[in-house]
Amino acid sequence: MRYISFYKPYGVLCQFSGTGNNLKNYVPIASIYPVGRLDRDSEGLLLLTDDGALQHRLSDPKFEHPRTYWVQVEGVPNDAALQQLSRGVRIQDYCTRPAIARRLSDETESLPPRDPPIRFRKTVPTSWIEVTLSEGRNRQVRRMTAAVGHPTLRLVRVGIGGLWWEGLQPGAWRELTTSELRALAKSHRTEKRP
Repeated sequence: MRYISFYKPYGVLCQFSGTGNNLKNYVPIASIYPVGRLDRDSEGLLLLTDDGALQHRLSDPKFEHPRTYWVQVEGVPNDAALQQLSRGVRIQDYCTRPAIARRLSDETESLPPRDPPIRFRKTVPTSWIEVTLSEGRNRQVRRMTAAVGHPTLRLVRVGIGGLWWEGLQPGAWRELTTSELRALAKSHRTEKRP
């Protein structure tokens, strides 16, 4: 079995097939697949594996597997906005599950710069928050931050369960260590919901 930690750069599609800027341009390993997805505009940690059982357990919403994102947003969310994200946000026809949301201070200084950089506006401040979800709907974090009045400018997944991005640079990958595999296995052993 192969277990790969990959830092998906901005603008890369989470697929190995087709043409264009996708995973096959970065990870030359046959028969592995991404666990979950990051949209083209998002970046950060992506787990790739040929372990179908693990892929199912980490992707199926009934297992409530945590995923952590660092999110650069427009403006500075107040406590009420963070509480709203934590309780769950109504988006279109559903309400998101409760999340963990908090402000970040200097943690994001370790992130590599995005290429291309986000658009800078002198009159609109930006700030960073951390959001941990136990579900993963299409563009969910972006929709959640927009719903509380703080559109997402940059979205970086930094954690999947017990696995952390650990300073990978965009486009870089590595095999998971034995301790990372143990932490990942421990974080997905129990089904949370019927």
